[in-house]
Amino acid sequence: AALIRDNLVLTAAHCVYGDNGELLPASAFEFNAGLRNGRAEAYRSIRRILAHPQYHHKAEADLAEVPYDLALLELSQPIRTTRISPFEIAVAPRAGQEIGVVSYAEDRPDAPSLQEVCSVIGEQDGFLVMSCDINFGSSGAPVFTIENGAARIVSVISVMAHVGAKKVSLGTSLNNELTGLIASFDAPKVQTNRLGNKSSTGAKFVRP
Repeated sequence: AALIRDNLVLTAAHCVYGDNGELLPASAFEFNAGLRNGRAEAYRSIRRILAHPQYHHKAEADLAEVPYDLALLELSQPIRTTRISPFEIAVAPRAGQEIGVVSYAEDRPDAPSLQEVCSVIGEQDGFLVMSCDINFGSSGAPVFTIENGAARIVSVISVMAHVGAKKVSLGTSLNNELTGLIASFDAPKVQTNRLGNKSSTGAKFVRP
């Protein structure tokens, strides 16, 4: 998960659902900003959760849901410290562009790691196909581009996959879906109802 406003966190929608397919209560989560070696710069409980309205949680990862695998979490109090700054959202990266994923994988839950040598393979039906070698525990991790020394979020990790023998990762393309989700979050009574393109491929994939 990543801070995108002083009171708003971005993650994958499937991270906020339980095994029974129901949205988990906000009280089940806590956001630890800048967590490293068991200590965080700020701790916040969650006031409200909004998953993308077109995301439908299933026990098995579904490729058709990847374009909508987004959720927003509102913090109980804003984080306002010079040590923690919200990340900006960037336009979708082009094929071949270098990207990085910062995550707390299951083998290092208290130590974030940045992989700097992965790239965008392409975009398909609302999601990015990336060469990033992710692991279990990387779900909901932000995908960054780094230009002129500034890191900006371009995607959120949804599933890890294999296309043939090649290991890849899939992440939501943020462009329109995140804009609509934030608009719904700012005005809760306004619901988006856009239809996305859903298609199938030969990829085999599982949730990280």
